[in-house]
Amino acid sequence: MGDNVVRPLEGVLVLDFSQFLAGPVAAVRLADLGARVIKIERPQGGDIGRTLAFAGKTADGDTISFHAMNRNKESVTADLKNAADLAWVRELVTRADVLIQNFRPGVMERIGLDYESVRQLNPAIIYASASGYGDSGPWKDRPGQDLLAQSVSGMPWLSGSSDDGPIPVGLSIADHLMSCHIAQGVTALLVRRFRTGQGGHVQTSLLEAMLDLQFELLSTHLNDSSVTVQRKGPHSAHAFLSAPYGTYPTSDGYIALAMNPVNRIGDLLSIAELSALTDPDSWWTDQERIEDLLAGHFAMETTEHWLAILDAADVWCAPVLTLEQLVDHEGFAAIAMTQEITRPGADGADVTLLTTRSPIRIDGQRLTSSAPAPRLGQHTEAVRAEFAEPAPS
Repeated sequence: MGDNVVRPLEGVLVLDFSQFLAGPVAAVRLADLGARVIKIERPQGGDIGRTLAFAGKTADGDTISFHAMNRNKESVTADLKNAADLAWVRELVTRADVLIQNFRPGVMERIGLDYESVRQLNPAIIYASASGYGDSGPWKDRPGQDLLAQSVSGMPWLSGSSDDGPIPVGLSIADHLMSCHIAQGVTALLVRRFRTGQGGHVQTSLLEAMLDLQFELLSTHLNDSSVTVQRKGPHSAHAFLSAPYGTYPTSDGYIALAMNPVNRIGDLLSIAELSALTDPDSWWTDQERIEDLLAGHFAMETTEHWLAILDAADVWCAPVLTLEQLVDHEGFAAIAMTQEITRPGADGADVTLLTTRSPIRIDGQRLTSSAPAPRLGQHTEAVRAEFAEPAPS
């Protein structure tokens, strides 16, 4: 889908007061769907994500991760402790459709930009609040950071084997999931406003995102307390699924097996001990022995050798790819998840980066945009001039 195609949220104005990851990614999701996003940043340094670098990598003065999560936005600077700047921002709020913020509870109240204050200025606004742990309870003032939210949620105990300590997910999964929930809530309230004219306030948190991710585990445990986390051996990929669900070393890599009848896998691989296990209960009671037998067998040949046998039998399996294998694979090229963004560099030379696109396709079209992340305050003068004009009646 080219830059000139009309997108579902075209005409929606979003003010992005958030920084670092969850809020900015929620805003870029809305931008990908056509919204105009104006990023409100402090004059000194701006969004902390400009300098807090994923893998320590930067380009043209900003982190590469900042470029990725703030593409297709405008940047204005405003000191919210300065009365004149705050007054101008409040005027901008009256013209906006959506406001996104992820300050700690109490911060927006102190500067008069909390939901109750903002809806006095703009009753139809959609206001999105993202926090670490909600706005009440014993954790509400704790730092809202991804690893910390994962840890509080208990999720690091779901990965690894019984011999391991806690293993967090090695990406900011709480932030990314929360960004999806923010974008979903904003879009739902925009639909409601279209029908009724009513604005609204959508709220979520890192903790709620992590608890929602564990809905199967929590729902089962809350109704049967005997269900608890008991991790298995080193090849198991799930504490609550029986063998052969897991990953296994081959002679040149790893292969993953999902839910499959153990005796059928035994037949296909000519492992008599597994062929004899026709009772599904044994796939639980003999789980580690099953996994050890599979690991020893898979280690004798390459991943491709085993995939040829298992794929032909329509077994649920896949290679476990490294980062390098993924980006070099024709499957990665086929799904076309990358796009190119270009920003004029500080030294006058263009800086071109590859990043991911929106994962959503609409009417068969991929959502791509070549607009880069803005420089700090790049659009301040233009936006001030634009919104100095009276709002259209």
